[in-house]
Formats: sequence, C-alpha cells, structure tokens
Amino acid sequence: MFKRAVLGTLLSSAALVLAWVPAGRAEDAPQTTASLVFVGDVMLDRIPGEHVAKGKDPFADCASILEAADLTVGNLECVVATGGERVVKKYTFRASPHCLPFLTRYFDAVSLANNHTGDFGKGALVEEMERLEQAGVRYFGGGRDLKEAHSPLILERKGIRVALLGYNEFRPREFEAGPMTPGVAWSDDDQVVADLKAVRASGAADIVITFMHWGREYQFQPNERQKSLARLMIDSGADVVIGGHPHVTEGAEYYKGKLIVYSLGNFVFDDFKDVVPALDEPSRTSWALRLKVAKSGLVEWDTVVTRTGDDGFPRPLPNAPSPKGRDGKIEPAPKP
Repeated sequence: MFKRAVLGTLLSSAALVLAWVPAGRAEDAPQTTASLVFVGDVMLDRIPGEHVAKGKDPFADCASILEAADLTVGNLECVVATGGERVVKKYTFRASPHCLPFLTRYFDAVSLANNHTGDFGKGALVEEMERLEQAGVRYFGGGRDLKEAHSPLILERKGIRVALLGYNEFRPREFEAGPMTPGVAWSDDDQVVADLKAVRASGAADIVITFMHWGREYQFQPNERQKSLARLMIDSGADVVIGGHPHVTEGAEYYKGKLIVYSLGNFVFDDFKDVVPALDEPSRTSWALRLKVAKSGLVEWDTVVTRTGDDGFPRPLPNAPSPKGRDGKIEPAPKP
C-alpha cells in the first residue's frame, strides 16, 4: 500500500512538471533536407568518347561531388546510340553505349532538352531512350511524343518530391517532339507556363526545377530573353531555374527570392578544340551546382568550379572562387 501511495505521488509530480515544460515550436524542429547536384553539358563523343572507349571513367575526378548528392542531374549533350543517320548541321554528337555504365553510376537523371539530342534522327533518339531506361537512368525534357517530352520527372529523396522539367530553345526546331513523334520539349512560353502551372496544381511535387538549354554561345552574361523567361517561369511556379548551352558560365541571381543560375558551362566536353585561343580557358570551366532543398524550398546552395583537361574530363578546382548563397542572397565570391 505504501509503495502504491509513493508511486502515485511521484507520477502526479511528474505530470505536474511535464505540464509546465513549454512545448517545442514546430519552427524550431530541424528541417529535413536533400542535397542535389546539377552539372552542365556532358558530351561523350569525340575526344571524351575515345577515352571512354578505352574504359576510362570521365567522372572519376569529380566522383566525390557527384556521389555525395542525394540526386544528381546533368545535361546529356549527345545522343547515345549506334543507329540513325547524321543530320545536316555543323556539329553532330553521337556517343557509344560504352558510356552508359558511367552515367548509371553517377547520375540519377539527365536532360534530353538540347540541340544535339536529335543529331542522328528520331530513330536514334528512341534508341537512346530505350538504352537509358535499360541502364536505369531517368530522363526528362524529351520523349516519344509531345506529352511525354513535356511531362515532369518527379523523383523523391528523403521525403522531398522534386519535379524536373527541361526545355530547349536553340535551333534546329525540327528536333521538337510532335503529338505523335519523338523529340525534345521546345521552349514555347505558353507551353512552359502551362506545364509549370499543371505540376503545381497537381500537388505532385514540393520543389519544381527547370533545366534550360538557352542563350548565346560564349557570352558571359545572360541576354534579355533568358532573364525574361527565367522570371516568367518563377512567376508560373518554378523554385529554381538552371541553364546551359553557352559553353561558358554565366551569372546567378535571385528573383522574388528564387534562384536563377543562367549557365553551368561545359562539364564533359572537348569544346576547346573548336574555339579561338581567347576562349580556351572559359570553355574548359564549369560550375557543379549544389543545392540543399527542403519541402519549403531552397535552403542554401553553392558551386564547385571544375576544369576540363585535354581529355575533355572535368577536374575540380576547390579553391577557385565561385558564387554561393542562402536566404535569398548571393554571397560574394572570395578572392583567390
């Protein structure tokens, strides 16, 4: 009886103490975050392709950056196929399927929305999609028809759902997907707005990111078209806008608290063999963009500078200054 009485007193006291402990506020609880990495143009033909054919890993020197992320995304700046007929244009890129094990190892998804996906015709594009599917590499910005090309790829990491949409607006427009024909998602403003509003209205994603192929080659600042389109996409529901195609890095800015990175530059490429000497170094330089996201949006981000060697493969330059930011602000790049 005595033990029961003492126990009852202790329980009553504990309840009283607990009643006076202030409840933790929801905003004090740490947010669950996921880490994302985006890289620019990945071209696995020509010089890089020759080294890949010998079994060399194009991403080996950047493995720590890529493998540390919960989700890794790149722009696949070539068609991966053995078939098809070369289209008439200045540069055409077709990579051997030998590159697929490396893509599978390092990338969760690739964008097909660029001006080289259609370099060997629509049959080669379909072959590429089949090979990517078999290799377990997801893709977006291209598809077997218009609907598929414009559909968001939604991937979940740590309970955070990320929607990826890719668009190309660099000629030739013949690479565009049709209602019943394969191709890329063309950057038509009305369609882009409709796509963004649809994914937002569906509630299928927490974070929406657009990966663009736009701008002018070898220009170090975005043009007015890029700026206006980026802002239109954010007004329509995008959380982050990322770009490529100019073969050099361009600037980063915020609009309404949302991040825009206009060009990541070349990641795997031998573009230096085609440019004038003054552009050699800029065309070898790229940013690996690292994002930390929560359900509520972008938490913080930074960039790692990489440089391609004579094999076209990237190597990180960890001490090179590059932009980063958080809380809607860009921190000044430290002086080298």
